[in-house]
Amino acid sequence: MASPSEASRVLSAALSRPPTLGAGRLICIDGLAGSGKTTLAGGLAALAPEAVVIGTDEMLEGWRGLPRLGASVESLLRPLADNRPGTWRRWDWYADGWAGSTTVDPAPLIVLEGVGSAAAAYDDLITFLVWVEADRGTRLARGLARDGEEMRGHWLTWLDDEAALHAREDTRARADLVLRT
Repeated sequence: MASPSEASRVLSAALSRPPTLGAGRLICIDGLAGSGKTTLAGGLAALAPEAVVIGTDEMLEGWRGLPRLGASVESLLRPLADNRPGTWRRWDWYADGWAGSTTVDPAPLIVLEGVGSAAAAYDDLITFLVWVEADRGTRLARGLARDGEEMRGHWLTWLDDEAALHAREDTRARADLVLRT
């Protein structure tokens, strides 16, 4: 998992760059499921309490929602880039349906973490992009430890879906920093 020193390094790099999201900065932590993106985002939140941290897991329309995530994120970010509040819809994984929306006000720092969080369509808004990866077996084991063995089928499909998305988006190649956990 990402270390506190890596979180500090990411924060320093992002803050050294000019704002890209209106008057604020956007750090995207993208990469592979189970690689440690959420841990890194937590480290950033601890270092920068003013940061708004958003996990894209709640923006997905279920296990097969990855192809539509970029459009959902972009609809949140474009108003923020104009210094206006943005909104996103929250997916309830237990009820298997949409469960309201969340409004995000412009902030000095927004951290967006999750698989597919750094789509090329809004690359112009990203201040700093981190790619986090680990080998497939480790990631699957972490996912099953969290979600349970009964989710193996979903996880295997997800791993294929994320590989296709990242190949299409060329996310790793666009990253400012690659972390292997």
